[in-house]
Amino acid sequence: MARAQGLYAHLASGTTTVCHAWEILRKDGVWFGFTDHDADLSFGGQTYKANSGLTARALQQTTGLSVDNTEAAGALSDLAVSEADILAGRFDGAILTGWQLNWANPEERIVAFRGTIGEITRAGGAFQAELRGLTEALNQPQGRAFQRSCPAVLGDAKCGFDLSQPGFAVEIAIETISDNRILGFASLAGFEDRWFEKGRLVVLSGSGEGVIGIIKNDRVFEAGRKVELWQDIGPKLQPGDLVRLEAGCDKRDETCRLKFANFLNFRGFPDIPGEDWLTSYPTSSQQNNGGSLVR
Repeated sequence: MARAQGLYAHLASGTTTVCHAWEILRKDGVWFGFTDHDADLSFGGQTYKANSGLTARALQQTTGLSVDNTEAAGALSDLAVSEADILAGRFDGAILTGWQLNWANPEERIVAFRGTIGEITRAGGAFQAELRGLTEALNQPQGRAFQRSCPAVLGDAKCGFDLSQPGFAVEIAIETISDNRILGFASLAGFEDRWFEKGRLVVLSGSGEGVIGIIKNDRVFEAGRKVELWQDIGPKLQPGDLVRLEAGCDKRDETCRLKFANFLNFRGFPDIPGEDWLTSYPTSSQQNNGGSLVR
């Protein structure tokens, strides 16, 4: 409160030395601090860099549950926000706090914005990030969807399946790679053809460490195995990088029962009637005895 009162008194003086500062805390624990002042600022035990070129647009704030939003722009830099980290998704959902402060006395400051980083675009060596307020979390869908397929993610708390069991995941070094999404392995044996389709590829080393890709195709040939991702994974992968391949799940009840023996945790509703059932009507060729329509 004293900090805010000090800033308000400074603003009321008529001659001000005010700037902005932002701190970003990524999900992997990495912290960044930026300021639009022409010199670095230090407060709260942290240093906010002035050479990042980061600027922010006017903040739109509303009453009620509407989402506060603004945008920030800056130059891509290996010392601050790098293109490789953006491509890897390391800034997605990062927590951001924006300060308005007196640069002559940083202890006089207020929090002008709290939220997360949304969509990030890149062009011409620069980036632009959408900043979303705290009420953005209230816009997320809640509850269960009643559908035939399972909505759980293989291996999460709802699924309950342990992917560390032998035969359902493997760690192996990349042998060949093309288009940054088609990986080749000559020595990967012991897994059926298409075993990893619809599964995950997790990068464990190299420039893409921590990045996750979804497997589109997994085929076994005489010369070895080819694993294809749905899209370019982002950071440049190299032969020798260690990756983890996880078994794929197509969300069907049959797959859950036969491939993973996990049907007790199946979260879908395989017997739910389809749209055709809504328009069906009795015919003389059917048994109209009031019994179940599910066979």
